[in-house]
Amino acid sequence: MRVSQIELKKFRRFSDLKIQGIPQSAKLVVLAGPNGSGKSSLFDSLLLQYRMDAGLGWSQDAKYYDRSDEAEAALKQRIKVATHCGGKLTRGSVYMRTAYRNDPEFTTRSLTQQDNVLDTLHLNRLIDPDATVSKNYQRLASQAMEDVFVKEDSGTTIGDFRDKLIGQIREPLMRLFPDLIFVGVGNPLAEGSFQFDKGVSKGIDYKNLSGGEKAAFDLILDFVVKRTSYPDAIYCIDEPEAHMNTRLQAALLYELVNLLPGDSQLWVASHSIGMMRKARELYYADPASVVFIDFGGKDFDQPVVLNPSKPTRSFWASVLNVALDDLAVLVAPSEVVICEGNPRGTVAGKNAEHDAQIYKKIFGDDFPDTTFISAGNSKEVQSDFVGLATVLPNIASGIKISRLIDLDDHAPDDVADFKSKGINVLSSRHLECYLYDDEVLSELCSWAGHPELAPDLIAIKEKAIEKVVANGFPADDLKKAAGNIYVEAKKLLSLKQVGNDAPAFARQTLANLIKPGMGVYERLKQDVFGR
Repeated sequence: MRVSQIELKKFRRFSDLKIQGIPQSAKLVVLAGPNGSGKSSLFDSLLLQYRMDAGLGWSQDAKYYDRSDEAEAALKQRIKVATHCGGKLTRGSVYMRTAYRNDPEFTTRSLTQQDNVLDTLHLNRLIDPDATVSKNYQRLASQAMEDVFVKEDSGTTIGDFRDKLIGQIREPLMRLFPDLIFVGVGNPLAEGSFQFDKGVSKGIDYKNLSGGEKAAFDLILDFVVKRTSYPDAIYCIDEPEAHMNTRLQAALLYELVNLLPGDSQLWVASHSIGMMRKARELYYADPASVVFIDFGGKDFDQPVVLNPSKPTRSFWASVLNVALDDLAVLVAPSEVVICEGNPRGTVAGKNAEHDAQIYKKIFGDDFPDTTFISAGNSKEVQSDFVGLATVLPNIASGIKISRLIDLDDHAPDDVADFKSKGINVLSSRHLECYLYDDEVLSELCSWAGHPELAPDLIAIKEKAIEKVVANGFPADDLKKAAGNIYVEAKKLLSLKQVGNDAPAFARQTLANLIKPGMGVYERLKQDVFGR
């Protein structure tokens, strides 16, 4: 079973959230974002929907799920989980692990009959404790007793039976920890515990493992014990990286993906470098099988629609910023384009790095190892006023630095001189000429569901230009016409939540419409990169 779409209204962290566009081919879904961004809240919605659909009941803790000071409809009406196979979430269709999995030690002196896995779901919320190692010991040992006396073939040797019992757990664990060998369940009637060999030490108890070894063993053990009960399910793990170094995080994710049964789908909520790195490797090996959902930088008090994100450099930088905080700046791109626009942090206002943000959105997919930095007005970029072109190559060797300015009113001889100094110049007056190109406005109409209105919108643009000319400005000064076009476009196409003003509209809506294959894209790419 695989999720295609989730809609949440007035649920925990979210006012109105829609996650869409998850392909049926996605075997791994990675929720990225800082602490408190809503990743666990999303898992809460899946768990609650599953408990309701499967007839398992719920905690009745409405205060936990409700957003304060907002009128709520019934919980069932506020959660919509759609799967590619359709229908409700039946028993065995959602497997959930919270972040509170620590089970430091246990011993047992007796075995008891274990209920069906699907009848004993103890989790109601993502804040509930989720220690399962001791319970899985009982389940594994009890199952072994039943197999020995009831199910196993009489010709099976003790060695063969032991390998069958623990082999599915031992092999992936050894790939994570080559010197740690899972050897058995000990004596469940006398201080019983899981037993391991480690180096020259033999038969050590579970309690003597390190925190990382326990955490990895717990997840692998639980997968193996329960996957026959969840043969076609949505597997969700909140913060699977707890207690592990980055190498182990990456290796564990790989093992968990390989342990998934059938057409199951694994969802992980993580901000770990190791997990993200392995997920990116899996994505590059098979892009259709991995999806990233980025929760970072979103205002969930407002309606938000999330689509899968590609692991571009900007996405990776965001992940590193969460994981490393200010150390993330030490990860250098292969190319830096210094462009016009207010530098971040030097000029107050919502339009800081306006040009850089637009270039990143347009070229982020095709040029993932390039970053753009706004460094002031045209003269400041030309003179390297803030020193970026001088300093950056000394910080990280191998970085290619280029500068980019608007054409403005520069004469052809000036442009040739700039290029001889390694400064690229746009072939049109400024960035707005590309953003408000007729091709982009036509694409905007199609995106809004009204392709037939493209001629009307282009006519609005022409009238706005006429006003600009009447005021004594050049006919190609689209920056002066942008505000008028923005207002009239919103009216014509009934646009909502596309940006509060013309600059925001350019960054948040128009830039996303310029794609490879469009004439305006190829022209801008030639101007910026010379290729």
